[in-house]
Amino acid sequence: MNIKLIITDLDNTLLRRDKTISEYTANVLGRCRERGILIAFATARPKRAVFEYIDILDKVRFDAMAFHNGAVIYCEGKAAAHYGIPHKTAKTLAVEFARLGLDVGVEIDDRNYANYDPSAEWSGMQYVLTDFASLPEKPADKIIIRKPSKADIEKIQFVMPPDLYVEMNEGVLGLIMSREATKQNATRFLTEKYGVSLAEAAAFGDDLNDVEMLRACGVGVAVANALDEVKAAADDVCGDCDEDGVARWLEENVL
Repeated sequence: MNIKLIITDLDNTLLRRDKTISEYTANVLGRCRERGILIAFATARPKRAVFEYIDILDKVRFDAMAFHNGAVIYCEGKAAAHYGIPHKTAKTLAVEFARLGLDVGVEIDDRNYANYDPSAEWSGMQYVLTDFASLPEKPADKIIIRKPSKADIEKIQFVMPPDLYVEMNEGVLGLIMSREATKQNATRFLTEKYGVSLAEAAAFGDDLNDVEMLRACGVGVAVANALDEVKAAADDVCGDCDEDGVARWLEENVL
């Protein structure tokens, strides 16, 4: 295959369930990069949650990373693009969601502002407790709703402006972002930046936020542990994340 860009989700895709990356997978990615293939990661995680808790940065050289599903894009270690929620909109929505009795978090400039303790989901996570009356006057990367019900999602969609969308992450968190903040859009940004066509890109994922990215690329591959909807959207299915499925597919089909 004439693959020039590999873009992959991290959690439960490239990473094992314990959030580690094997030496084998790191070696395969290194060999791909030696052949001139660009390596990019696309994750729903914020920047700090990757740099602090994942050892991938010590094992793999990469070219780009999209955080918050593509709201923030870094290339060669520098910020390259930001598709955020305007400050006034983020503040208004957070106050309204809190009024509805929801647990709300707002990500701004790689810091979490919340009206509850988010360490229940992320042990040791640092955050700023707030009622959202005062937030930094910067665009928000995303708004997080903790364990929303179906009725909660309907209320959220009713008050959201049309330039935002909400999606569930791992069935636990409702993520509200700019419609430009998607892994698919991040992939398009990277292909244009590096002069690579989408047909020359291979994407890997496991969750609903990966579907459009898989469809957009020349080859979209779901891991064996992916949701059925993701497998249905993919061109191929590789092994389980705990069995180095992505790396084994790359070794067989690219290397």
